[in-house]
Amino acid sequence: MKQALIMAAFALALTAPAHAQMLKPAQVPAAAAATFKAKFPTVTTNTWEKEGDKYEAGFKLNGSTMSALITPAGVLTETETDMSPAKLPAAVRAKLAGEYKAYKVTEAATLVSADGKTTYEAEVSKGGKHQDVVFNADGTLAKK
Repeated sequence: MKQALIMAAFALALTAPAHAQMLKPAQVPAAAAATFKAKFPTVTTNTWEKEGDKYEAGFKLNGSTMSALITPAGVLTETETDMSPAKLPAAVRAKLAGEYKAYKVTEAATLVSADGKTTYEAEVSKGGKHQDVVFNADGTLAKK
């Protein structure tokens, strides 16, 4: 059963859109832009992408590459901070080494939702196909 859930998660991840649409600042709703400015006042340069029905601001802060996911109404739903795969929690690294040993971990990030919950994202690749897998700190699969 557990294996079937993992395979279903992989299949769902593979059907998601692969590329977000790049936007000019003028194409971003004023509420989303205002929320970004209020939450990250020291950031002077950022990019914008359309990510589903939300807007993603990409930026650097304190030497880290980050992004913020904001609704058109200006609600910050998630922040993502890139990290080295080696810095993932030990339980996540163990799960990747065991259940995803046929895959190469190409990227990793810490995700913090609006309610403060932290999860960890690993981008894995195999045969030229990339997909994201999200874990809780204890190595269990998280709902994204």
